[in-house]
Amino acid sequence: MRTPKAIATAVIAVGALALTACSGGGGASTASDGRGDITIWYSNNEQEVQWGQQMVDAWNAANPDEQIKGQEIPAGKSSEEVIGAAITAGNAPCLIYNTAPSAVGQFEKQGGLVDLSSIDGGAEYIEERSGDIAQQYQNPEGDYFQMPWKSNPVVIFYNKDLFAEAGLDPENPKLSTYEEFLATSKTLVDSGVSTVAIQPAPTSEFFQVQFDFYPLYAAATGGKQIVENDESTFADQAGYDVADFWATMYENNYSSKEQFQGDSFAEGYSSMAIVGPWAVSVYDDVNWGSVAVPTKDGTDPADAWTFSDAKNIGLYSACENQATAWDVLKFSTSTEQDQKLLELTGQMPIRTDLQSTYADYFAANPAYEAFGDQASRTVEVPSGPNTVQMLQTFRDAWSESVIFGKGDPESALDDAAIEIDEIAKQP
Repeated sequence: MRTPKAIATAVIAVGALALTACSGGGGASTASDGRGDITIWYSNNEQEVQWGQQMVDAWNAANPDEQIKGQEIPAGKSSEEVIGAAITAGNAPCLIYNTAPSAVGQFEKQGGLVDLSSIDGGAEYIEERSGDIAQQYQNPEGDYFQMPWKSNPVVIFYNKDLFAEAGLDPENPKLSTYEEFLATSKTLVDSGVSTVAIQPAPTSEFFQVQFDFYPLYAAATGGKQIVENDESTFADQAGYDVADFWATMYENNYSSKEQFQGDSFAEGYSSMAIVGPWAVSVYDDVNWGSVAVPTKDGTDPADAWTFSDAKNIGLYSACENQATAWDVLKFSTSTEQDQKLLELTGQMPIRTDLQSTYADYFAANPAYEAFGDQASRTVEVPSGPNTVQMLQTFRDAWSESVIFGKGDPESALDDAAIEIDEIAKQP
């Protein structure tokens, strides 16, 4: 499972891929008919290693002539840097189960990914499994260079013990509207139960937008991406309201402008956190509750949207046995393997029938039930080769105006929108 802090080591170097975008090693745009042994990489966290090993064993037992060699993604500054280097060298594995949506456009531009839509039945398989959400993972031309795999829909975790200590109702916390959230934050900080109410990372990395602005903007708009059809959407009233909310949190020291070294929620520095289902096992020692992210006027949790925090599967063009790789990709995203993914990692397979298919799992694991429901209403980063640059432009404007109070947040969003509109149209 991944925390926002862990993502820093996983995606920090994505922007550097632009420097090698035209030097990729290979680039067949359609899957070959090759069959035989393949190599795959999966994430190096303990739970996903377990999942990967059992999936490989299950496939290999049934397919003696088409064996999988599975391994953890090699160590490096970031997984994206490792993958980009493998594409450039022409030695990427057939499948990587750790492909960040924000990097897919660059990998495609490098010629490193197979267009899954070009495979017979490819787009149909993806859309049948994932439903309408799959469209968020298309490139601007409507093709799939990634298989939507698993999401970690983010919500608000709160510490019930600290809420009770502050005189707040730990079973029915007032957190659904911006006004309520601010009032609750004031009570938490004034009472001294924690130093801050909530502590999203105030650092400048592009991906941090996914854990402060983006979830609340998704909730406020019923599921808008911040860039759609090569045009920014966020310089609107909903975006201004989200910016004003967070600016007030920082201005009143309900959130700190300084980065906390450690886990602020686990260590009691903050009473709340923005987290995904990975947090259920991580915060086993915290008496936590969860609610949907707030909106200006409050939203029924059954209608709430949020950020997906997904990781997907890429089929890489250096693969010589792409027909086998496609069969393995389908096997690994089957009903049975998705159940193993749920059981071993607690992460949500991106599939339309999640709650009904795995009703027994959610009944036996009620801590994950809200995440199962939320998984059907998630928003992804914008697609295309310039995703990282667009997110970084937004983050720079956000950091200066919202976090550090240098300038008007609304004007900062307006200026960022103009710049991002130009970036979005670049090839």
